[in-house]
Amino acid sequence: MTATGHAEPGCAPHSRTFRWSGYLLGFSLGGFFDGILLHQILQWHHLLSAVEAEAVADLRVQILADGLLHAAMYVIALAGLFVLWRRRREFALPRSDRILLAAALIGFGAWHVVDAVLSHWLLGIHRVRKDVDNPLFWDLLWFAVFGLAPLVAGWLVDRGRGSGGTVRRRAVAPALLVIAAAVAAVVAAVPPPGATAVTVLFRQGITAHEVFAAVAAVDGRIVWSSASGDLVAIETDRGLVASGQLYRHGALLVSSSLPAGCLAWSAR
Repeated sequence: MTATGHAEPGCAPHSRTFRWSGYLLGFSLGGFFDGILLHQILQWHHLLSAVEAEAVADLRVQILADGLLHAAMYVIALAGLFVLWRRRREFALPRSDRILLAAALIGFGAWHVVDAVLSHWLLGIHRVRKDVDNPLFWDLLWFAVFGLAPLVAGWLVDRGRGSGGTVRRRAVAPALLVIAAAVAAVVAAVPPPGATAVTVLFRQGITAHEVFAAVAAVDGRIVWSSASGDLVAIETDRGLVASGQLYRHGALLVSSSLPAGCLAWSAR
């Protein structure tokens, strides 16, 4: 098959759906990459950092938006995995590994191009870095390194010739993409090393009595609370995993659980 999607002589064509599995997985990996690196580890920005509306300036809203972004990436990744499973018979076709890798690179680059053009420049909801003298430099650098470079690499890989080796070898690219998506999804929800507390956002209107009851249910203690009392930091001797039980007691988001992993990385 050539880069335009036509079959090479003697080769059965790959379906467009097969390519879309790579596009979707690459796109979701791009979103996970940005969310994990920029929102959680480096903490350069949140999804809505540049929105100046008073309601959005609330840290809870910022964190909720990050969590919803990760949730969307989970959905896109699952869609890509489903399509890949439906088209698993095409692993046996020549160049399937090359085509899938190319599609994933293009999807990864497409995420960063869409994010830069839409989020940075058209909507202006965030920039890569706002705490610098020249935010545009960082926008363009990120756009070039993680947007344009993967797009070009994907195009070059797709244009490459060769049969792709044995069926087992051609299954390596799909396997690596599945593993990468699974690892990224898990890492997005893992709390930072050495974390001893979780941040919990309770439903609006919850009473102080209900909050104390929820904390007691996980043998926890409150170490910080917002003025409204619906956002609290809790330490528990039962471990962070036990904090997931807070969802049974009115919690909307718990920092050590899906999809709010980014909440655990935010400075309190």
